[in-house]
Amino acid sequence: MAVPKRKNSKSRARKGRAGERKASVVNLRACARCSTLGRAHTVCNNCGHYAGREVIEKDEF
Repeated sequence: MAVPKRKNSKSRARKGRAGERKASVVNLRACARCSTLGRAHTVCNNCGHYAGREVIEKDEF
């Protein structure tokens, strides 16, 4: 088995993990009912519908 020759410094180890902490881009989709943008596979913040049915009761404007 491979064995490291010397210890990695804290800064070198943290530089290697820098890409893991990067924020990912959120994919947006248009709601089928009210066509506002929101996250995929979640209840619409505007109308409260998901998958063609009302999940959260919201007041209509």
